[in-house]
Amino acid sequence: MKKVILLKEIYLEAFRNLGHIILKRYFKAFSVFCFFLLVVVIYAFIFRVSTGFTF
Repeated sequence: MKKVILLKEIYLEAFRNLGHIILKRYFKAFSVFCFFLLVVVIYAFIFRVSTGFTF
């Protein structure tokens, strides 16, 4: 019975930390994606201003 309880604790501890790691990586990927979109918007704005686009 001790082995079953020990395995249960190890299993719970492993998945408790796994959720944190997945969430952390998701936010890192999301922030990189948002930064990339911001760079595209700035590039498009500068391109339009430099070609004489009337707003």
